[in-house]
Amino acid sequence: MNNTLIKNSLLKGITYSDYRNKIKNLLSKGLSTGIEQSEALFDYSLLNDKRMDRLDKTLKVSEDTLNSLNQLNENFTFLVIAEGWCGDAAQIVPILNKIAESSSHIDLKIVLRDENEELMNQFLTNGSKSIPKTLIIDKNNKVINSWGPRPSIATRMVMDYKEKTGVLDAEFKKDLQIWYNKDKGNNTQKDLIELLNAS
Repeated sequence: MNNTLIKNSLLKGITYSDYRNKIKNLLSKGLSTGIEQSEALFDYSLLNDKRMDRLDKTLKVSEDTLNSLNQLNENFTFLVIAEGWCGDAAQIVPILNKIAESSSHIDLKIVLRDENEELMNQFLTNGSKSIPKTLIIDKNNKVINSWGPRPSIATRMVMDYKEKTGVLDAEFKKDLQIWYNKDKGNNTQKDLIELLNAS
């Protein structure tokens, strides 16, 4: 892995509040993040912005997660590759922000996928540019693990549905959002704590 690429990507990374402001700013001009612009992507972005507003108010970091975070003695950066139109990112990035806010050992930085193609290409999922992708980076700018685009239970749901139908249709996407709402970020917390403990 190219250390310079990681260093440069970290320098380009923005905070969660800057990410939220960037999305809102673009929406006010009728735009979404990313190179491609369409009515559908704008509509997804609008929906996701409302989703993130709600999640910022309602998401809670669990006691188990807090206990694990309190035991960290190394510093890590979560470098997240995302876009405002991505439904999975809208569910996951707010909980990553809550985790980072709960620990002085974790810094959260976000970069947009379409503006960081070289970085994205290093972290493909089964050959595709699936987001959000979270890179866990140590104090030496070394990527010690990557995670995403979805938490483990959601990943299993996607695989099972694809096996059955061959395609992720609108009905499945609706079911997935319902699952995210019920899960309240718990699966994401568990997955990430496991990765941090393993590092």
